[in-house]
Amino acid sequence: MKIEEAILYLLAGKNGGMKAEQLAAEINRRQLHIRKDGQPVSVKQVWYAVKTHNETFCFAEGRIMLLI
Repeated sequence: MKIEEAILYLLAGKNGGMKAEQLAAEINRRQLHIRKDGQPVSVKQVWYAVKTHNETFCFAEGRIMLLI
């Protein structure tokens, strides 16, 4: 799945949102998104996905949350 789909999947079960570090760690642990080069998902990638999909995600109170 795409990284933004993985973030959406994880946040759907978390009412209070998650930190970018937590999201990256959980995506890697569950292998929800596999990079083409085989490297683990980085915190930077999570932030990039959140910022480019600002219609779905927001950053508040130190956490990434769903807008929907």
